[in-house]
Amino acid sequence: MLRENLASVVIVLLILGAILGQSALLLIAILLVTVVPVSWLWNRLVLKRVTYSRAFSEQRVFAGETINLSVSLANAKLLPVPWLKVQDQFPAELEVVGRRLEASHIPRRMYLTHTISLGPYEGIRWDYTIECDRRGFYFFGPAQIASGDIFGLFQQDQKIDAIDRLIVYPRVVELPELGFPGKDPFGEQKAAQRIFEDPSRTIGVREYHPEDSLKRVHWKATARHGDLQVRVYEPTITQQLIIILNVATFAQPWMGVNVARQEQVISIAASTAFHATKRKFAVGLIANGSVPNSDQPIKVLPGRAPDQLTHILEALAAVTSFATSSIDQLLRAASPGLAWGATFVVITAVVTDRLLAEMMRLRDAGRRLVLVSTDPQFTQDDLPGITVYHLPATQVDFAGRWDGQRKQER
Repeated sequence: MLRENLASVVIVLLILGAILGQSALLLIAILLVTVVPVSWLWNRLVLKRVTYSRAFSEQRVFAGETINLSVSLANAKLLPVPWLKVQDQFPAELEVVGRRLEASHIPRRMYLTHTISLGPYEGIRWDYTIECDRRGFYFFGPAQIASGDIFGLFQQDQKIDAIDRLIVYPRVVELPELGFPGKDPFGEQKAAQRIFEDPSRTIGVREYHPEDSLKRVHWKATARHGDLQVRVYEPTITQQLIIILNVATFAQPWMGVNVARQEQVISIAASTAFHATKRKFAVGLIANGSVPNSDQPIKVLPGRAPDQLTHILEALAAVTSFATSSIDQLLRAASPGLAWGATFVVITAVVTDRLLAEMMRLRDAGRRLVLVSTDPQFTQDDLPGITVYHLPATQVDFAGRWDGQRKQER
């Protein structure tokens, strides 16, 4: 109340001091007239040329790795900063080693807080280590800084809008460690350039040969020529592997989500993409999960560009547990637009009858299919024309911890 009515207080003190002959009251009034303007001006200037910044050693890492974070605060002026408080928003999912973060009113956010004073042209830096145990897109900031005059009469707040992003990719594990047999569980490359034909793209017709399948017969062309004619499909020399990821962990959405099993299949998808990229496959990803604030399924078209693996890993880092549709519906909708020679690798934590029926339909249509299951209830090995892998539980807790043991609170 004193701050808002300071002028009135000074006037009252001057009148009382004159009437009562109290020099102390006059002195207090004079001090207020002198100190308050100085405090007010100090407060107006105290945050000028004060900077706050973050610097990360890496901005893209894999789950299980650590990064270094440097936080810097500087006062680039002659006027000292008698006190300064900084509250920087941090993601609650990541742990700052050796530093306890303060609670925040914002969901899934915490505060990294510093309180300090800075002299003229003084700066300070704090170094931290962040454990990146969980995949995801993480955002640091904005920050709020507060300061005031040396007498504590006034305070000024300022928002630092700078946002830094950290991407934590899913864990990538060598395929044999996940339980896959051999070095090439999705088919070996028999030659440097293997030619496939895409039945969705007809480029002409030719005469029928005894080894041709009747599925290739072009009946209209046969009627025109009077002899059997078969379709000639567009050739491609690139082996394509398309990962079909099911983020659902139960047969029905209302049954909830098993986070550990979901993180395992996401890590398997990332490991499969990493392996296929090393083997020079054109790799793509389709998932019935979505990125935050979206209801659309994830789709990364097959490619061999240098940044293709990065696109896939970023999509897997961002994918949420929300399933936009069942995996069998996604497979049916997406398959017509995918190259015929591609290998579909379906990765799922739950195998339903509808999924098996859709995969057998695609098999009968001539598609190449691999089923990777972590479903302990699914034990069927004999699916003619479909390669089936049952992956066991591993010592890696894909949700962010090792050997199933929770980290002790520091």
